[in-house]
Amino acid sequence: MAANETAIRRQIQDYLRWTGWFVYYNLAGLGSYPGLSDLVAVRDGRVVHIEVKTPKGVQSEKQKRFQRKLEAAGGEYVLARSVADVEHLAGEKQLQLDRR
Repeated sequence: MAANETAIRRQIQDYLRWTGWFVYYNLAGLGSYPGLSDLVAVRDGRVVHIEVKTPKGVQSEKQKRFQRKLEAAGGEYVLARSVADVEHLAGEKQLQLDRR
């Protein structure tokens, strides 16, 4: 059974936190920016907006517009369907597990 968006979001949050990122969830609601990303991750002055989708999920037009405007302003945006889509963010601070 495929994971739902909430489960994927939690996995991504946990992974990024384990690799040294400060991560928070944007709860969209009245007054929030249209298409705002689900997550924001910050580490060493780098800020990444992350939109979480299921493997078959599709960005809304508002989400696509937010991505375009953010990237045009020099922001970084990731569309993530699993932890694999954010693994490149771990870099040198990736958690090293002892696998004896």
